[in-house]
Amino acid sequence: MARASRYPLELRRRAVRMVAEVRDDHPNETVALQAVTEKLGIGSACISGS
Repeated sequence: MARASRYPLELRRRAVRMVAEVRDDHPNETVALQAVTEKLGIGSACISGS
């Protein structure tokens, strides 16, 4: 059974959308992911699947 997330589903979906929107503004997806998670105050594992 999957572990329950500490972040609401809508926040995770929003973060994924934001990464897609800013991806071209950064040298790679990892940097885009870090920028979004810092802006939202969440851990990168929330949207990276780690």
